[in-house]
Amino acid sequence: MDKTELIQKAKLAEQAERYDDMAACMKQVTEQGAELTNEERNLLSVAYKNVVGARRSAWRVISSIEQKTEGNDKKLQMVKEYREKVEGELREICNEVLGLLSDYLIKNSTNAESKVFYLKMKGDYFRYLAEVASGDDKTDTITNSQGAYQDAFDISKKEMQPTHPIRLGLALNFSVFFYEILNSPEQACTLAKQAFDEAIAELDTLNEDSYKDSTLIMQLLRDNLTLWTSDNAADEGEGGDGGEN
Repeated sequence: MDKTELIQKAKLAEQAERYDDMAACMKQVTEQGAELTNEERNLLSVAYKNVVGARRSAWRVISSIEQKTEGNDKKLQMVKEYREKVEGELREICNEVLGLLSDYLIKNSTNAESKVFYLKMKGDYFRYLAEVASGDDKTDTITNSQGAYQDAFDISKKEMQPTHPIRLGLALNFSVFFYEILNSPEQACTLAKQAFDEAIAELDTLNEDSYKDSTLIMQLLRDNLTLWTSDNAADEGEGGDGGEN
C-alpha cells in the first residue's frame, strides 16, 4: 500500500474509531522513512494516544479493584494476572512508539516545532511506562521521561511563542509528570502557572489557526492549577489526576 492509501485508511479507521488499525497504518507511513507532514504527525499521535489510552484506563480500573480485593486468594490471583496482561500490552505499545521516535521521527525532524512535538511524545510514552513500572525499571523510565521533556522544554522556550499550542501542551504534560510521577506539586504548579502567565501576557500573538487549541490547553493548565492547589490546601495524601494533552 502506498503512502496516500495508508493515510486514507488511517482516516477511515479514525472515523470508525478503530484506533489499532489507524496506528498500524501510521506506523507503516513512519517506517517509509520520510519526514511526516503536520497532518501525518497528528494522525500518528491521535492513533497511539487512543490505543495506549484504552490500556491506561483499563490498568487503573483493574489496579483499583486489586487493591480492594481482600482475603480471596483465587480472585486476587485472577485480578493480578489480568492487570499484568494489560500491563504487557501497554508496555508493548509504548516501546513500539518509542522505537518509531528514536529510529525515524526525532532524527528526521528538520524544524524546532516537530522536534519539540516528538520529544514531548517521547516524554509522554516514558511517563506511561513509569506509571506501571517498579524498582530500577521505574527509576530508568522516570529519568528518560524527564530528560525528553526537559530537552523539548528548552527548545520550545528558545524557538516558539508562549501561545504556541505545542509549547503549551508540553508545559501541561511536563507539569502533570511533576505532579503525578515525581510527587512534586510545587514544581508542577510553578511550571503550569508560568506557562499560563506567559501565554496570557502574549495573547496578541495567538495564531488564528491555533486559537482554539491554545485556549483549550490554557484552560486545562488553569483547571490543573485549581485542582492541585486545592489538593495541597486540603493536604490530602493523594492528589487528583491532572488533565493532560
